Amino acid sequence: MAEKAHPIEHRDDTNPDEGEHKYGDVAFADPANKKYPVDTPEHVRAAWSYIHHPDNAFKYHDAGDVDQIKERIRRAAKKHGVELREGE
Repeated sequence: MAEKAHPIEHRDDTNPDEGEHKYGDVAFADPANKKYPVDTPEHVRAAWSYIHHPDNAFKYHDAGDVDQIKERIRRAAKKHGVELREGE
């Protein structure tokens, strides 16, 4: 049985209202902080690239949060027909 994902923690360095203001009411790979929109193929590619930058992933104290974000991006990529390569 798969382990249930825990909620992603709010980061002190973000303001979720900014993400929603900038992108609107869209799906985010990090819904707690409104980071990494995944509503279009372009956003999916950008989210995948950004979460693989060490300085971005490092902002999450729990590696499980990064894993959840990556999985949400993978699901969005499949939905939008985007091919992702690990480590991009």
